[in-house]
Amino acid sequence: MKRCVAAAALAGWVGLAVQQYLIFFSRWSTGASLLGGLVNFFSFFTVLTNTLVVVVLSYAVVHRDSAAKRFFLAPRVSSAIAVSIVLVSLAYNLLLRHLWQPEGFQFIADELLHDVMPLLFVVYWWRCVPKGVLRFKHIGLWVLYPLVYFAYVLLRGDMLGQYQYPFIDVGTLGYPQVFMNAGGILTGFVLIALAVVGLDKLLKRAP
Repeated sequence: MKRCVAAAALAGWVGLAVQQYLIFFSRWSTGASLLGGLVNFFSFFTVLTNTLVVVVLSYAVVHRDSAAKRFFLAPRVSSAIAVSIVLVSLAYNLLLRHLWQPEGFQFIADELLHDVMPLLFVVYWWRCVPKGVLRFKHIGLWVLYPLVYFAYVLLRGDMLGQYQYPFIDVGTLGYPQVFMNAGGILTGFVLIALAVVGLDKLLKRAP
């Protein structure tokens, strides 16, 4: 099983590396700041969440114990990341996929980060994360991640005039519509979280 987890971690690192290369190359070609490209890279919810995913998978295959390893492999943390990466996949496939047709390396990165890694991490959560320890109260902590991210991208967008996703583009949609869109996505996050906690309880009781 560890070999499978290691392969999943490698796939995630490859997807992130390809996406980072593409951003750097695009900015280098136009003479833009590479440091700004790095900040832009980590300003996407997809990238942040996939980074958390590969960190968990990587810690799962290393033998050396550490406080960071115990934190990321804790069921409540791994489960929060599972909820987030499922949201990444659903939001992309329902709201964004039809907006563009990536090709070449961009297609590879796109598929890895939005489809392959969410599926692999759900399988990892199902097979490897201990069950029976989640509580519905954990969802209250989990929602802090998307809420803090939303506040960050609004602040960044207001400062730079650049929003990471079209459904939170205040310049085009206005604040009322953006908050409605964000509320809908947050509702989806909570529904996924409820399903994960419910599965956790169900799988604990299963023989």
